[in-house]
Amino acid sequence: MGQALMKEVPKPKEWPYFSGEGEYDHKEVIRGIEIIKEDFELPDRLVTEILNTLFTRSDHRWYIKLRQEHGHQSWTWWKTQIMNK
Repeated sequence: MGQALMKEVPKPKEWPYFSGEGEYDHKEVIRGIEIIKEDFELPDRLVTEILNTLFTRSDHRWYIKLRQEHGHQSWTWWKTQIMNK
């Protein structure tokens, strides 16, 4: 990914985040992340590193627990975990 394109990637605080509100919050967040990933041609590694900042409260504890148990995983793996939560 080029340096110029990387500068245009939204900062993590501008990414969709998990509010825990509404039945489909997780689907909206995944859709938003997919759009950013596609638009900026982001590698999985960058997306999964940003995940840590997108969870709050009990969702963050859930994320940390899975991260500790399974180590670094692909974005596809994380999408599956989020959908099954």
